[in-house]
Amino acid sequence: MNGNAIGGTLLWSCVTIALYALSQAAYRRRPHWWLSPLLATPVLLLAIAVPLHVSYGTYLRGTHWLLTLLGPATVAFAVPIYEQRALIRRHWPVLLVGVLAGSTVAVASGWLLSDAFGLSGMLRDSLLPRSMTTPFAMAVSADIGGRPELTAVFVVVTGVFGAAAGELILDCLPLQSALARGTLFGMGAHGAGVAKAREVGGEEGAIAGLVMVLVGVFNVLAGALAVRLFGHL
Repeated sequence: MNGNAIGGTLLWSCVTIALYALSQAAYRRRPHWWLSPLLATPVLLLAIAVPLHVSYGTYLRGTHWLLTLLGPATVAFAVPIYEQRALIRRHWPVLLVGVLAGSTVAVASGWLLSDAFGLSGMLRDSLLPRSMTTPFAMAVSADIGGRPELTAVFVVVTGVFGAAAGELILDCLPLQSALARGTLFGMGAHGAGVAKAREVGGEEGAIAGLVMVLVGVFNVLAGALAVRLFGHL
């Protein structure tokens, strides 16, 4: 790798990390959904890259090492499952029903919307895993024939707007238990939902994180099984 290539890698990696840190600091001071690092960081990156005519390939070459961290991140999701094993034992029937129902609604709605808007098969397959956290969603997308990078965009949009909608839903629905509130955010908005659930309460945050992981594990297994049985969705 020559000096220019190394410089490009360091540049876009540093820009991405710096923008994320700035977005996170801004969100902590003013926790509005539109300041969420998941939304603000890619928007700011586009605002910089587009005027400079930087292609996606160039950006990806400069930040590919960040994508490789998704592997260890996926393995690390085993930690909250272990830590919350007592909670799983107490509430496993409710958690199982919630994961199955939520995953079914998410996939079915994505399929119906894709059909209604006449999306191509690739776009449809990229959209279907949108209700999982990014490492799991990208793995499922690759298995069923989607574009993992495009799926990551759908995941971000779903998470940000899902977390914002979750606040409105809590104002309208009489959800009193931490289990119900945490499951709402973990199922509907994955990572962004977990962050929002932690603002509601510590137990809600723990439950949201657990549900997010269980949804990811379930859908990875279900996606692999579907490909094995049907070849392609």
